Amino acid sequence: MVNNPLRLTAAPIQFGTDGWRGVLGVDITLERLLLVSAAASRELEYRAPLELKSRKIVIGYDRRFLAPELAEAITSAVRGCNLEPLLTDTSVPTPACSWAVVQKKALGALIITASHNPPEWLGLKIKDHLGGSVEESFTKAVEERLSLGAITIPIEGNTEQFAAREEHLRGLQSKFDISALVFGLEQIGVKIIVDPMHGSAAGCVAELLGQFSDGLVKEIRGERDTLFGGNPPEPLAPYLKQIIQAVELNANKGQSTLGLVFDGDGDRIAAIDEKGRFCSTQLLMPLLIDHLARSRKLPGCIVKTVSGSDLMRLVAEDLGREVIELPVGFKYIAAEMLSRNVLIGGEESGGLGFGGHLPERDALFACLFLLEAITVSGKPLGENLDDLKNRFGSSFYERIDLRLKNMTSRQHLEKNLKMNPPSSVADIPVVDVITTDGVKLRLGNLHWLMFRFSGTEPLLRIYCEAPTKEQVDLALNWARQFAEKE
Repeated sequence: MVNNPLRLTAAPIQFGTDGWRGVLGVDITLERLLLVSAAASRELEYRAPLELKSRKIVIGYDRRFLAPELAEAITSAVRGCNLEPLLTDTSVPTPACSWAVVQKKALGALIITASHNPPEWLGLKIKDHLGGSVEESFTKAVEERLSLGAITIPIEGNTEQFAAREEHLRGLQSKFDISALVFGLEQIGVKIIVDPMHGSAAGCVAELLGQFSDGLVKEIRGERDTLFGGNPPEPLAPYLKQIIQAVELNANKGQSTLGLVFDGDGDRIAAIDEKGRFCSTQLLMPLLIDHLARSRKLPGCIVKTVSGSDLMRLVAEDLGREVIELPVGFKYIAAEMLSRNVLIGGEESGGLGFGGHLPERDALFACLFLLEAITVSGKPLGENLDDLKNRFGSSFYERIDLRLKNMTSRQHLEKNLKMNPPSSVADIPVVDVITTDGVKLRLGNLHWLMFRFSGTEPLLRIYCEAPTKEQVDLALNWARQFAEKE
């Protein structure tokens, strides 16, 4: 008997925090992709600014099974809308499509990807004319178009292709002094190991560093593997044993090494420090805030999601920067980036965006800023993070996903949490309850527990930050028991 048998019926077409995703062959089929792509293309055309006369829509794809073929197929849906598809000539990191939209003044982009989801998943991301993820009102309009049953007849034909990956990398290179980055790394004796998790960021770091990468950059898991080694291509510690072991092996030999990790479609980042410690954006973003504001002296406020570390706020406020806290989902951060001067915006799951670049996550751009922060400080990543912890306090963070019995159980638990939030967690009093997104229980400085429910399935995400690993484990065990009891 299969452990996770396929559903016999497809889920309704509903967009989540960043696109429409589902199981390939069940939820994601060619027929449905053609319908959704046509509806999205028409909505992109309808919402385009009057001054934007373009009829171009960028089509991109990642390295998942059938992604290239399905990307080619949906160009027919775009042509059926009397619009002009521009197809990437290879698999690309999603930010390369956002970059292409801006550079080519296109209406937007359609990208065949399931990002960090399990291997059997596929999906569609939609980017607007500014390169950012479309708003909820846009996806609701797409769903409304689908419900009305409008028919667009796909038109087959030859599609213009372009070098989106190369254009994006050249654009990123132009924003940094690459030779200075490499020289700085050599001065502090740091080598780089890259793990693209078999995804579309493979080879990109070496290309960014160009002729200087020889002997400096080593890549593992760079080949296309549509099963992603049997795990979701998400930059989480349990899926990164190979790169952690490689960094630790180098450390035992006396070689300081920085591990860089990218998710399946190259828009999320994580790192491994020289001691083999996993570093999520909960740690990387505070370091980048400090570097961009203190060293680069760039202007702008800080935007974080409610699930982001308190360390982000503490570092930002120490530098006199305003901090804005939003629901989970980069689209909320992107909206702020379009309405005000933002230095950096980030979420706990690895997505970082930067003012003056794109209103979207770009892990390769974040990677270059991280290298710059290390070289300017003259110290490897771990030493920089330890300095931050000494200044602001230790922070340990973890997230667990708990699958509930069914949607009824989920709704019952969510209602109880909102109506009667716990007054204590493992005998620690709750000092504040925050309901920006889910239910966040504040226990103290750098200490909180958060419950957040999936909107489409009986899944509960439980987040915790605490000053010690033991306190994190204690709170998460309490939360698991609390949820299962309810």
